[in-house]
Amino acid sequence: MQLHIGVIRGDGIGPEIVTEAVKVLNRVGEVYGHTYSFEELLLGGASIDVHGVPLTDETIEKAKSCDAVLMGSIGGDAKTSPWYQLEPSKRPEAGLLAIRKALNLFANLRPAVLYDELKGACPLKEELTEGGFDMMIMRELTGGLYFGERKTVEEAGVMTAYDSLTYSETEIRRIAKRAFDIAMKRSKKVTSVDKANVLDSSRLWRKVTEEVAKDYPEVTLENMLVDNCAMQLVKNPKQFDVILTENMFGDILSDEASMVTGSIGMLASASLNETKFGLYEPSGGSAPDIAGKGIANPIATILSAAMMLRFSFDLDKEADAIEKAVDLVLKDGYRTIDIMSEGKEQIGTAKMGDLICERIQ
Repeated sequence: MQLHIGVIRGDGIGPEIVTEAVKVLNRVGEVYGHTYSFEELLLGGASIDVHGVPLTDETIEKAKSCDAVLMGSIGGDAKTSPWYQLEPSKRPEAGLLAIRKALNLFANLRPAVLYDELKGACPLKEELTEGGFDMMIMRELTGGLYFGERKTVEEAGVMTAYDSLTYSETEIRRIAKRAFDIAMKRSKKVTSVDKANVLDSSRLWRKVTEEVAKDYPEVTLENMLVDNCAMQLVKNPKQFDVILTENMFGDILSDEASMVTGSIGMLASASLNETKFGLYEPSGGSAPDIAGKGIANPIATILSAAMMLRFSFDLDKEADAIEKAVDLVLKDGYRTIDIMSEGKEQIGTAKMGDLICERIQ
């Protein structure tokens, strides 16, 4: 297969970790007979340095011409970087928000995986996580409270703020379908999270999700209130497969789930639109304090590349090979500094990429 992939190397540690992900993709191509054309794109601080703005129309158009985009971390040190002397609309993160909007990326995927080899980093009791866990949080990204009408006014001499939480049937249906499609590639269970005992938007969310579920008889649907889900994530995380939820709930729950895994350096993410196109990136930040030192953990970006193969190209076997290679490297005792523990061998960014490549057979 010929794959046309946009590459945004980003800022801070971004170029280092993206280099290793591209290295792994090339290894997959060698083993499984795929070829790539990589389109280099500028975004964030790197774009500001060249063009004076965090995102150009040219980058948007080039991204749209790609089959998928792999991205490193965006941003810098807000205290010292000249990027943060600019007005907010011209800072690095503004480019990230703008490209998500331009590409209509409405579905955010955040896997939360606890590898048995890293269980010591998990803050939960070992009996709750024995054998590890593997869940996918599917967050609606372009609707809800964050995008509703808002205003702050003075009423009867009192300042009063309003935020509107709005969802249409169409918005709910498209994210629900994507969640069920992904569940079909996993353990075939969807937990739809809402607050249907209070909110009209959640009652509509539950109604539409139950309608979509009828088209997926192989997938089990469970409805769960958001407060209960927050509790269950720390009480029994192994019960979850795909968690489907709206924007604000997903924002909160995905951060909780990432903390439960113990290391954000291991967590991939993806943002998808209504086609097979997606933007794939690590969940962590640009870590400017360690940029250029060759010690950053590239695994989250490498696993993001595996997600790209799985969800944009339906190359499940190739994605499995990357994920298995990561597991084998961890089993063999190799660690970057952020996940280092006693008795293991500490290695750098490039070495981690090399070892993962060696185990893709």
